[in-house]
Amino acid sequence: MAIQSILNANPVPIFTSSTISSKGDEPWLGCCMLKRKQMHIRLSSGYKVRARSAINVASTAIDIPRQWYNLVADLSIKPPPPLHPKTFEPVKPEDLSPLFPDELIKQEATNERFVDIPEEVIDVYRLWRPTPLIRAKRLEKLLDTPARIYYKYEGVSPAGSHKPNTAVPQVYYNAQQNVKNIVTETGAGQWGSSLAFACSLFGLGCEVWQVRASYDQKPYRKLMMQTWGAKVHPSPSNITEAGRKILRMDPSSPGSLGIAISEAVEIAAANDDTKYCLGSVLNHVLLHQTVIGEECIRQMEAIGETPDLIIGCTGGGSNFAGLSFPFIREKLKGKINPVFRAVEPAACPSLTKGVYAYDFGDTAGMTPLMKMHTLGHDFIPDPIHAGGLRYHGMAPLISHIYELGFMEAISIPQTECFEGAIRFARSEGLIPAPEPTHAIAATIREAVRCRESGESKVILMAMCGHGHFDLASYEKYLQGRIVDLSFEEEKIKESLAKVPQVLP
Repeated sequence: MAIQSILNANPVPIFTSSTISSKGDEPWLGCCMLKRKQMHIRLSSGYKVRARSAINVASTAIDIPRQWYNLVADLSIKPPPPLHPKTFEPVKPEDLSPLFPDELIKQEATNERFVDIPEEVIDVYRLWRPTPLIRAKRLEKLLDTPARIYYKYEGVSPAGSHKPNTAVPQVYYNAQQNVKNIVTETGAGQWGSSLAFACSLFGLGCEVWQVRASYDQKPYRKLMMQTWGAKVHPSPSNITEAGRKILRMDPSSPGSLGIAISEAVEIAAANDDTKYCLGSVLNHVLLHQTVIGEECIRQMEAIGETPDLIIGCTGGGSNFAGLSFPFIREKLKGKINPVFRAVEPAACPSLTKGVYAYDFGDTAGMTPLMKMHTLGHDFIPDPIHAGGLRYHGMAPLISHIYELGFMEAISIPQTECFEGAIRFARSEGLIPAPEPTHAIAATIREAVRCRESGESKVILMAMCGHGHFDLASYEKYLQGRIVDLSFEEEKIKESLAKVPQVLP
């Protein structure tokens, strides 16, 4: 096969970490497989193609989804609407127009089952989609479990996580409405770098408020954003009134996503040529992420597997929703019956320890009130290394289906998560971001239970990003300097006392 043909071919999106054939043990090296004899390779389409050359690169038959899926359409009980922060009345489209372009406002409230993905967005998606579904055979062997573990790996995107799945369409719709500048917040930096990447493609200015704890912990994330042309500020900052207020109360504040949201929203509301983008929580963000689950359904069908358990980490909820919502649709149809398990940090357990109530999405109380599981809008979590999971509330749609009993949730401390990450890295080779280490730890727990019970469950895990820019946290763990941080009951009680009193 010609070298140019090899370079132009797409990677096979479904493979095991040790082999993809029914026989043999040739390792996969990226998208190429070294071979010494003829063999069959199972493709994503379920067909088999005979390899005839020393190096074979097969193109995927699974295409990028052409539509996003909206779970709201299939819920018999609809989620409560967002409320205006001053009147407590349901939000109207014009209330959101200072922050979002018209198309995103429409998607936020739509009851349509599917939303077409613009061709311009699909064209950008082709840079990394479809993403691989990988069987973790080496981890299975390490754990000596009969369980079959698969992970959907989103770390192959330019920014190294699932976040560009929504950053690209959000920036596209803003560009279509002639918006000039985008502002946002970011926790771990995954979202900020994804938005900076998308803005660089569509020619929009980008300004990011990065939570102070992560700004200090993850300098290379800041450099990624700046490389793509973004301005980056530590939050809380002296640039906004919201930031200055926090700094007056606590000059050494580690910041929070709620504070950073307040700062970005303040700037967007004050400038007509500027809009705000959010990386999680809202319905339209979760909608865009369903490309993950739509691909994964077809990939698992192609290899004849059905998940018994689907696991994902949760902070704001977009990663978990992106994988799980299309599978929930199939469960509602009676086609499959998996358990859905969300995993959150013990230091910020909004689902497992928060209350289900209307609360602000930001600390300053500038955003609409959303019915969600919350720890209180001014709750500032301890500075754990999974900065993307340090959010006081859970996505309203995830909170709603949690209340309906569609899913379950657990919390895990960060030392167990890093322990799982090391085992994963030393068996599978990939170094995960601190956020998906929570899903890895929960997967290991379940795989060990399967070893003890003898069950051969199929576990599907969301591996939402790599940890190449999080190595400082791995250094601390390897040096024994990572400790478990947890919330204080009194701290949460104090924060929850400030949740607005809204009648159900």
